[in-house]
Amino acid sequence: MDALPGAVLFACNFNRVRSPMAEALMKLAHGRSVFVDSVGLRREPGETEVDPFAAAVMDELGADLSDFKPKLFGDLEDESFDLVISLTPEAQHRAVEMARDRAVDIEYWPTLDPTLAEGTREQRLEAYRQVRDDLARRIRERFGKASTFGG
Repeated sequence: MDALPGAVLFACNFNRVRSPMAEALMKLAHGRSVFVDSVGLRREPGETEVDPFAAAVMDELGADLSDFKPKLFGDLEDESFDLVISLTPEAQHRAVEMARDRAVDIEYWPTLDPTLAEGTREQRLEAYRQVRDDLARRIRERFGKASTFGG
């Protein structure tokens, strides 16, 4: 486990499922100590909110994504991140381009796409929960547990 970076960016393909979940999880764990943001590579026409299944499984942990707005790399006001964590191969390629002439660490965390899950609503939600829980585990392993007052 390394020291906490000052600013972390999670990058994915669309910034509607995996990267918003990772952003919210990091904020739950270390939001007072680290600036956290997330982006995607592209946006579908009319796409203005987080995936409803992602919002539902994050709500189970107390993370409200109802006001989340997907953004692209080009929407970032500042690209001064200490660490970029890519969740897809395509996002990894873009992160490497972004970091070319900057002092930024890049990590690749291959993450399954839960939108590909089929079945009942509950089966699909379970696929999202698995991705959420895997991201939470990786965040704990990489950054440690958040310190709490008295604990």
